[in-house]
Amino acid sequence: MDRFSEYRIMWLLVFFDLPTETKKERKAAADFRKNLLADGFTMFQFSIYVRHCASRENADVHLRRVRALLPQYGQVGCLTITDRQFADIELYICKKEVQPNAPGQQLELF
Repeated sequence: MDRFSEYRIMWLLVFFDLPTETKKERKAAADFRKNLLADGFTMFQFSIYVRHCASRENADVHLRRVRALLPQYGQVGCLTITDRQFADIELYICKKEVQPNAPGQQLELF
């Protein structure tokens, strides 16, 4: 049961600010987002994508994939937090608090 501990399950957040002034930059930004989606990330906000990972080791695998996808220009940040920490998030739309929309359930087969 330790395998499903809220302190073992991780969330990988990728946040970025990419230039979109030229056609080439827009394409690079779009490709980066598409590759994140293809790797199982879900858009949390416009430039924040999240991915549920079963363990720290699994999060490291996806972090290496993000590093391989980095565009030539712009800023990209990555943050790994536990499921317990992610559960403490507070979201607001204007002044109204809303419940976070957890990304779709991830099925893990071994």
